[in-house]
Amino acid sequence: MSSKRHVAYLVNINARAERDLAALYDEIDAGNSAAARRWYAGLKQAIVDLEDQPYFWPVTHEARRLRHILYGRKPHSVYRVIYRVLEKRKIVEVLHIRHGARSEFKTSDLK
Repeated sequence: MSSKRHVAYLVNINARAERDLAALYDEIDAGNSAAARRWYAGLKQAIVDLEDQPYFWPVTHEARRLRHILYGRKPHSVYRVIYRVLEKRKIVEVLHIRHGARSEFKTSDLK
């Protein structure tokens, strides 16, 4: 048993990632499909869960300071949630959400 106190991280979804989420909601027609709504809710829950385990997911191959959630099932519905952990501030910053089949991103794409 550890005597360390658990410190949750604040999950901050930046404006770009918010737009990505809104576009994804429309793209999968979550407003009209219960299955799509459940899938979307699961994706959002995976993002919220970063507050407890931000280092669970691997680093990206594009930039070692970034990590990504791979959410969904292959081959068509895997999405990447790109984020970084600001350790000193205990913040997880969600930067971008994109389909997993898309080509690699450039860090300039995250602005």
